[in-house]
Amino acid sequence: MRIDIVTVLPELLKSPFEASILNRAQEKGLVEVHLHNLRDWTTDNYKTVDDYQYGGGAGMVMTPEPIQRCFEELMKERNYDEVIYMTPDGVVFNQHIANQLSLKGNILMLCGHYKGVDQRIRDKYITLEISIGDYVLSGGELAAAVVSDAIIRLLPGVLNNETSALEDSFQDNLLAPPVYTRPAEWEGMKVPDILLSGNFAKINEWREEQAYQRTKDRRPDLLED
Repeated sequence: MRIDIVTVLPELLKSPFEASILNRAQEKGLVEVHLHNLRDWTTDNYKTVDDYQYGGGAGMVMTPEPIQRCFEELMKERNYDEVIYMTPDGVVFNQHIANQLSLKGNILMLCGHYKGVDQRIRDKYITLEISIGDYVLSGGELAAAVVSDAIIRLLPGVLNNETSALEDSFQDNLLAPPVYTRPAEWEGMKVPDILLSGNFAKINEWREEQAYQRTKDRRPDLLED
């Protein structure tokens, strides 16, 4: 997989991809992540990427020309399965979307800034608009890192235990059950006896029951789906 991220603040995105699982995935050759500074495609001395919006109003808007030049150059080199715009008014990101995107080969992401991007860019190039929640960030960089992390960890070979991702919350529309490790008793609280029994059929049944109950208590909306 290859992920190209277009941003006006590439330095904000470097750290997440230089540590932990995301870095190991790149070192293993399982994914390539390339950051592109949108200002490299500007033509004026000030490297301007925004302008006032037509119709008045507070806030600047990302201009279409630098984005077009950047996209066209990248698209000459490869075909993209998805061109994603990170924006608060996109579809809310979830595990199902992450699963689908993990099957793609090449993904291009655009990080929004200011009051957003000229609508014509969205109309011409964007195939999927994603939000990571009902709130507004100062830019789409952190959202792009979140989406990339959720996708990359699903790629075969990224996690040491490849079945781990399949047991995560939301994979079956349920939250994960409670988990325990050593010691068996801590601060007067004991690990449930069933988990120490060695009866894996019963343990799986217990985990399913706990997952359902936790989902019912905390996220009943998931059960409606």
